Amino acid sequence: MLEIVVKAENRERLVRVSAEELAVLVRRIGGDGDRFLVVQRIPDLPDVFAQVWHQAGGDYTVEYRDGSADRHFQAMADGPEAVIAAMTGWVRQEAGWGGALAWSPLDMGPAREVPPLDLDEDERGELEGRVREVLVAGYVSRAELAELAEEYLVAGDRRPVSRGQAEVLADRLWLERVAEQAGWRGETDPERLTRAFTALREAGITARENFTCCRGCGQAEIGGEGEPDARGYVYFHDQCTDSAAAGHGLTLLYGGFDNSSETTAAVGEEVVAALEAVGLHAEWDRDPGRAITVTPLDWRRRLVG
Repeated sequence: MLEIVVKAENRERLVRVSAEELAVLVRRIGGDGDRFLVVQRIPDLPDVFAQVWHQAGGDYTVEYRDGSADRHFQAMADGPEAVIAAMTGWVRQEAGWGGALAWSPLDMGPAREVPPLDLDEDERGELEGRVREVLVAGYVSRAELAELAEEYLVAGDRRPVSRGQAEVLADRLWLERVAEQAGWRGETDPERLTRAFTALREAGITARENFTCCRGCGQAEIGGEGEPDARGYVYFHDQCTDSAAAGHGLTLLYGGFDNSSETTAAVGEEVVAALEAVGLHAEWDRDPGRAITVTPLDWRRRLVG
């Protein structure tokens, strides 16, 4: 798998696709509402991306940016194969990956001036503290983080953080977390959890991470998330994630779609078995009316973007 996120004009978002799947996507674009792809490496870094635009019957416009505005380049290709080779090489950071295309710099205009934040020490600390909490939880994108930073201190008509200031703050703290996670080695507990949830989905259990804001919304919406033949479900919501990130273990909510205690208990058994199979410890007294708690848990979830 390629460590990338691919976004399409049709709002499709794919995480970690194979080289073959990326090639299929490039060959597919060209129709109305499906004319471009944006590719970001994992973890996403500010102003580092590659993209391609194509209208059926025309050439392919390929671009990549490597940080600052003076590192933004464009090339044209007359067919998808040259694009596929260039984008795959860019993703893998292969030497000479773009040599088959004629690149030219794009003039992106002067850099945008963003004034410094005008916040007192308490407000700045509160804002940065909340942004860091969300980063530790690990499910946020850079765009979502900037939106949080912009809206967090809004009170009535007072909007003390502009969009540009929010993006600067979010990117600075994002890069701090990326640098921190670069020192992590091996599989982390959240990655083990993802493996367990993947196995449960393959076994006919609807399994969702960081799903909805609370239990009420989760219970109302989980039924529409799985396959028609799913026997049951397991999920945790935003508040569960925050608790796990703060070191308090992770609460898992589960049940059977037939609403019987027998099915709920059976689903609980499957969830515990899947967790134990990946090396996670679950606390549960086998009462279908009680949640499952994953503890101890070292919450180090790598950012994606």
